[in-house]
Amino acid sequence: MEEIKRLVDTIVKGIQEKKGMDIVVVDLTKIDGAICRKFVVCTGQSPTQVQAIADSVSDTVRMELGEKPVKVVGEDNAVWVAMDYTDVMVHVFVPDTREYYDIEHLWEDAPKTVIPNEE
Repeated sequence: MEEIKRLVDTIVKGIQEKKGMDIVVVDLTKIDGAICRKFVVCTGQSPTQVQAIADSVSDTVRMELGEKPVKVVGEDNAVWVAMDYTDVMVHVFVPDTREYYDIEHLWEDAPKTVIPNEE
């Protein structure tokens, strides 16, 4: 579990580097059938920022932990980029798309940690 915590912390750092907002970490460890252990969800204000956040997460995790995502999807239009780190899924949205899919609330029973926005 310490490994997963380090990965989540490094992902959050990568998000904050590019001013990603409204970061929520959803803990799925006790949810039967969950595809991973944690979801990290955040918002970028434009497709350009969404792509910059995804690039920053990828670079930060690679440099600090030596890990690469297994798969990245959504970079073609960058309104929702999903990054699969096996135990942790990262979702970077533009505001409208995040509101529409509301994925952090799909698992109502899962504990959520809200990371305060940096000024």
